[in-house]
Amino acid sequence: MKQQPHQVHVIGASGRSGQALCHALVGQDIGVVPVVRNVARFKALSVSPLVADLTDPAALKAALAGASHIVSCAHARFAGAILDAAPPDATFVFLGSTRKFSRWPDEHGNGVRLGESAFLSSRRCGVILHPTMIYGASGENNVQRLASLLRRLPIVPLPNAGRSLLQPIYQADVTRSVLAALTHNWSGPHVMVIAGPQAVSYADFVRAVAQAAGLRPPQIMSLPAWLLQSLAPLLRFIPRMPHVSIDEIKRLLEDKNFEITAMRDILQVEPVQLAQGLSLTFQSHPK
Repeated sequence: MKQQPHQVHVIGASGRSGQALCHALVGQDIGVVPVVRNVARFKALSVSPLVADLTDPAALKAALAGASHIVSCAHARFAGAILDAAPPDATFVFLGSTRKFSRWPDEHGNGVRLGESAFLSSRRCGVILHPTMIYGASGENNVQRLASLLRRLPIVPLPNAGRSLLQPIYQADVTRSVLAALTHNWSGPHVMVIAGPQAVSYADFVRAVAQAAGLRPPQIMSLPAWLLQSLAPLLRFIPRMPHVSIDEIKRLLEDKNFEITAMRDILQVEPVQLAQGLSLTFQSHPK
């Protein structure tokens, strides 16, 4: 382990994970240099952020001048541009996504794989953390959107009766993982998955969200995926009904369970149980 940094440049500081990290760094008396594309969206701190579009190499290089520790909460596809613009001796923490493991490649997952490849080939020091589905941040649209849906639907249709697995991670545990990664003495580039303590079925996840939101337990109905995909576009015509994409339904069919030994052993982060995280989520952001 090494000492915590005196200053951290946070790229994507106006996003949910970026804002949470900025607050945590300030709470530990670590200097923060927020790097954002849109100043109007940055509300995390009183400090003025630096402005840089990640597609503008000159602006990005100017924003990262003198940086010793860089955290990118922007999409991982920008990892190559960030590496090119950063000082050669900087240490990096990138946020990726376990979407890279999906059987159904999409633009998001392909971008994560591209960014990881750029980081590994750079041989720069640091880590790319791949979180599972993140919940519990202010304004997040995973758990809160599901709760909104459960308020309107007493019956929840799921493919395969909701038996597929997921392993969501609480936002505070993502922040704790990034903070721990900043103090670790990385030699070269590393890759690590960060997730909740154990996987649960989609059906149990839906029931847990309902309980935490103070709603009646929903009835789970098993429907074929092809039928759900056919019905998904119709949701947009129903007032106040959240939109569910065809790709989201596809991903309901794949297990998303991961080994987190490295998270526990290297970062020394023990993630909170789902019930606790959901309880904290609805206490902090009631609907």
